[in-house]
Parts: sequence; structure tokens; C-alpha cells
Amino acid sequence: MISKTSKFVAEMFGTMVLVLMGCGSAVIAGADGTTGVGLLGISFAFGLSVVAMAYAIGHISGCHINPAISIAMVAAGRMKMGEAVRYVIAQILGAIIGAGILYLIFTNHPGAEMKPWALGSNGWGTGYLDQYNTLAAFVAEFVFTFIFLMVILGSTSTKNINGGFAGLAIGFSLVLIHIVGIKITGVSVNPARSIGPAIFAGGESLTQLWLFIAAPVLGGIFAAFTYNFMIEKPESAN
Repeated sequence: MISKTSKFVAEMFGTMVLVLMGCGSAVIAGADGTTGVGLLGISFAFGLSVVAMAYAIGHISGCHINPAISIAMVAAGRMKMGEAVRYVIAQILGAIIGAGILYLIFTNHPGAEMKPWALGSNGWGTGYLDQYNTLAAFVAEFVFTFIFLMVILGSTSTKNINGGFAGLAIGFSLVLIHIVGIKITGVSVNPARSIGPAIFAGGESLTQLWLFIAAPVLGGIFAAFTYNFMIEKPESAN
């Protein structure tokens, strides 16, 4: 039986890798999303981080590495609240560690400058990428998280005969979401991923953090109820 400590460490490690590699691809390999690896490269960095961690720690903790996923699993009846709280704490700590490592690397570059929304922080509005407004940012994060969780819930369902490919389905769905959404908010769909960089970046990153907590959590919960009541229940009734 896998211990609570092992699950905690796994979630912390996985989230650290996601933030370090995902945000690192934007900060180090293409700071504005248009140079270096570009939008496509950054999108794949986030998605491949999830794929890698799914097969590295999935058998230990399920590889949530995202508070919105853990909370949605509670709403879907697949996880107990107490365990979800431990997961969320581990995920936030992991995100802070990942962002801290990225901060240490970045600030030791001779041309380093901590600008607004630094370290791949999420944001919106004047000065942020394509300057979408608050409504666009909230709708994007809610809907993208809803889609992401529908893929997760479906691919990890016991009724899915292709469950062994869940890691790939989840990772590539995150790639798809990033391809579409980077210019809107930088794409969060993960409160921990937003919290880590914002702590070090400060400023607008912190003041706008509420949206990247509220929208993904609400989108995840809505997906959980949608999946259970519109997909799982009709099938189980037959």
C-alpha cells in the first residue's frame, strides 16, 4: 500500500517539474512566446511535462499535480476531501519550489530583468500578451479547465478500455489548450502553476491571481458534475 507521505512527495515533485519545465520553456527558451521555441514549443513543454510525470508518478499518486484536478476528483466522488487537501498543499509547495529554481536560474543570467508577469506568470489586460480583458480571461480559464477535466475523467475512467494511454491523452490535451490559450492568459488551468511564479514575480501577477484560482476550480467542479451525470450515470444504468 502506498503511504500518504509517498503520495505527498510525488505530487510535490510532479508539480515542481511541471512549473520548472513549462514556465522555464517560456522564460529561458522563448521569453515572449514568439522567439526561441515559440508558442508551439511552450505548449509542448507543458504537455510533455504532464506526460512524463504521468508515467513517473501516476502509479504513486495518480499524478494530479493540479489543485483543480484534486478538487474535481472530490466533486466526482473519486477522492476524499482530506486526501485532496494534502494533495493541494503538496502541489502548491511543489509549484513554489519549481518557480524558485527557475527564479534562481533566471536571475543569474547577465541580462535578467524581473518585468511584470515575470517567470511565466499568468495574467491578462493591458501589457499582457494580446491584452484580453477580464471576462475573456475568466471564460477561457473556466472552459479550458472544463475541457481538460473532461479528458482526465474520461481517460481515467474504469470503463475506458484504453486507460493505459491516459497519460498521453491528458498531456496532449494540455498541449492543445496551450496552443489556443497562451495569448489570452498564458494558460493556467492549474492554480498551483499560477501561484508558484506569482509569488516571485509579485505585482500584477499576485493581484490577478484570484482568477487563476477561481476559474480553474469552478471549471473542474463543473466538469466533474457534467461527466458524472451526463456520461457515467446513463452508462451504469444500462
